[in-house]
Amino acid sequence: MKILFDLFPVILFFVTFKFAGKNPEAAQALANAIGYQAEPSQLPVLLSTATAIAATIAQVLWVKWRHGKVDTMLLVSFGIITLFGGATLLLHDETFIKWKPTVLYWVFATTLALSNWLFKKNLMRALLQEKLTLPTRVWNQVNLSWSLFFATLGVVNLYVAFNFSTDAWVNFKLFGATGMMLVFILLQAMALEKYVEEEKENN
Repeated sequence: MKILFDLFPVILFFVTFKFAGKNPEAAQALANAIGYQAEPSQLPVLLSTATAIAATIAQVLWVKWRHGKVDTMLLVSFGIITLFGGATLLLHDETFIKWKPTVLYWVFATTLALSNWLFKKNLMRALLQEKLTLPTRVWNQVNLSWSLFFATLGVVNLYVAFNFSTDAWVNFKLFGATGMMLVFILLQAMALEKYVEEEKENN
């Protein structure tokens, strides 16, 4: 359920983009209804961007209502989608929304790396230590691997965004990036399996 919640804006972005692309009359009618003027060919990405912003706002409000406090990363995501999505809507330029995932991934990568190197705070350990016991050296490797993964994912997003069609990028945004993350998690779980087994034996 957590992964579906995190992907909620991305899923709605994908669904809106596909619907608007296949139903241009409905997309134009919706734009007219809200008084938004844009070229018909731009409406799929513009309407999906607006939907993603609204979905992220809904996420923030839900978490605030349910838990009383909003996670920092969700607030960062909200700020980035609002900034880059807002620029896309105001300037009718999809370049900004295509940059948004990369900026978010690079913020994650930088935060993980600098927190560990400069402040000696391993964020991956803080996140997972209640579920997993690892040597400090291994925790540092886990933190670094996630930082490098997010940095790489940001580069891949830019490559797809500016070398393929917008439709292909939207597909990658939901399926490609998510698939890469799932594969990475699986590989990392396999690499850490021996430490889990050692912990079971010690217990």
